Amino acid sequence: MTKLASYLDKQPGTSRLWANQLFRAGTSISANLEESCSAESYRDFISKQSIALKEAKETRYWLRLLIKSEMMTETQVENLLDECEQLIKIIGKSIVTSKGKP
Repeated sequence: MTKLASYLDKQPGTSRLWANQLFRAGTSISANLEESCSAESYRDFISKQSIALKEAKETRYWLRLLIKSEMMTETQVENLLDECEQLIKIIGKSIVTSKGKP
């Protein structure tokens, strides 16, 4: 994700806002997952995981927007989109499982 954001930032006509948003959302996923590892309670764990899930969905949004705006082709970002989808499923399942615990 960081390489794509850096690439976009250097392209003429590409909004720096898009590159920054993609970078922020993409790196926030792992930051929040890392924080969830030292959660003080189930509620705290679920909260951090939920933020990571939202950031993964936001990252997916920015990747899709790059395709729709024709700044990138689907082929160029398909691996990142696939990774986002997988993370969304994994984090979502983690939240559901955690909510089932006392």
